[in-house]
Amino acid sequence: STRMYDFMKHTNALILIYLLSLDVCSISVLHNDFKINGCSDTEKESVCGSDGEEIWHADFIQQMGVNTLPDFADALRFPGFYESSIAAQEACKQNLAVCIKAYKSPPEEMDPPETSIYPKNDVQLGVENSLVCHVTGFFPPPVNISWTKNNVVVTEGESLSRYRPRNDGTFHIFSSVDIVPEERDIYSCTVNHRALQGQAQTKIWGVPETTAVSPRLGPAVFCGAGFTLALLGAATGIFFFIKAAATRNTDTAEKEKHFMQWTYQ
Repeated sequence: STRMYDFMKHTNALILIYLLSLDVCSISVLHNDFKINGCSDTEKESVCGSDGEEIWHADFIQQMGVNTLPDFADALRFPGFYESSIAAQEACKQNLAVCIKAYKSPPEEMDPPETSIYPKNDVQLGVENSLVCHVTGFFPPPVNISWTKNNVVVTEGESLSRYRPRNDGTFHIFSSVDIVPEERDIYSCTVNHRALQGQAQTKIWGVPETTAVSPRLGPAVFCGAGFTLALLGAATGIFFFIKAAATRNTDTAEKEKHFMQWTYQ
């Protein structure tokens, strides 16, 4: 795409994208497969995917290919993909040198990110969960993402996905952090990107006031409430019983008094 071509010119990096549209079994189901080979002075990237979702990437640090598809009954294999990615990197570096010489580093095209934050599962107090920070629509990579909890930087339980391309040539990425929500906890996700020109983008998430009680606490709370109601019911019953008994005694005494007065007349 034009955007990727500009990225190649302006950032001393080269990304090659191969797109393939397939008409499956002539039933008008269109799939867009892609492969990205990218390189720069410091980075390497080789990714395969379909319909905007990654299915495989090369891990050049571990020197192996990584299948990122969910587990299936018959797992997909990618024989020779890692070896071909190594060869593609050599070609990428040679092409990059030619492009650096041909283009004189014109102004870089950039798109700022859009950020959202949300919990992975329904929130319950005291129950493990994850917060997800979705950063999308930015160009070019990278972005820097950081987390805080109650204004303290979070350094554990973080995870970061790979950069994933969008149909418009921009990228998106997911960052998540493990949490155990408690009342009044406040988390923030802060994103930095060159297009923001030093104005970091921060999204805040707080534990909702209507958060459900943990299932582990629920039985104790409801049992306590039930016991309290039972005591109130018993006390009310005793009160009316005593009142009724007192009323009956008063009526009996009145009847005896009238009887005695009638007898002596």
